[in-house]
Amino acid sequence: MSGNPVVVMRLVASAYKVAEKAGSIVRKVLHSGELGIVEKTGANDLQTLADRLAQKSICASLSRNFPNITIIGEEDLPAEKVEEDLIEKGQEEEILQKICPEEFQALKEEELVVWVDPLDGTKEYTEGLLDNVTVLIGIAYGGRAIAGVINQPFYNYQLGPGATLGRTLWAVLGLGAFGFQLQEVPGDRRIVTTTRSHSNKVVTECVDAMEPHEVIKVGGAGNKIIQLIEGKASAYVFASPGCKKWDTCAPEAILHAVGGKLTDMYGNAYCYNADVKHMNSAGVLATLRNHEYYVSRVPPTVRQALKSD
Repeated sequence: MSGNPVVVMRLVASAYKVAEKAGSIVRKVLHSGELGIVEKTGANDLQTLADRLAQKSICASLSRNFPNITIIGEEDLPAEKVEEDLIEKGQEEEILQKICPEEFQALKEEELVVWVDPLDGTKEYTEGLLDNVTVLIGIAYGGRAIAGVINQPFYNYQLGPGATLGRTLWAVLGLGAFGFQLQEVPGDRRIVTTTRSHSNKVVTECVDAMEPHEVIKVGGAGNKIIQLIEGKASAYVFASPGCKKWDTCAPEAILHAVGGKLTDMYGNAYCYNADVKHMNSAGVLATLRNHEYYVSRVPPTVRQALKSD
């Protein structure tokens, strides 16, 4: 493979193009009108044809180029031959031109774990709330999220017919984050973003304890982290075990690359090794700044309701 000899940079460059391909699949399925919706565990846990095709495309494309990496995807799909038109062979040239941070330069494929959510915000996708939808590809080493790619398939969709849809954000720890303009919530305003469709008494109690000036309820973990880095929210607060590692790996890498933080409700980091349990049992607390303040505001009753990993 051409360009950058460093595995991590080649993997991120491939993940960028693969996420774009997955985004185009997600758009194509929507425009076809045949979403192929099935319930996994209930009405708030859905899978569509877009989830299935996007994951097949991502996993097959990355494993073909990087046969020794471990890939963990959200959807439990049968092993079957993947159509050639789902395979993405390209790499993003801009990423190949970047110099890899020294601590990652010698990493081998077999040391890397890739966490894939082919369509984050599936429920919102089925309801037409398209700005909530993302494709997430996170890369972990030594249990840490070190790089991430987020594609927003419907970015700009509110502009109507003729608008160019989609954008891709990416980051590598120690190198930086790209594809967006970093912004912060002005002044001392506390704007909390939280779940739209998975709320309960504990989630609400925890959000209220942050004493927010405003609460935003939207879908998708990737979407909420984008709100943090673009100045629309100060904290993402979700005191529930609903989120999984594939929801948080890529967003965490991008958030950390710009100085933010993502932890559980105890303030502990999540581990992204291949053998960890998939559920983020102790909730998700993410901030661009002032993380300690938000951790300190989590009520003891909320902590007791959640098991720390």
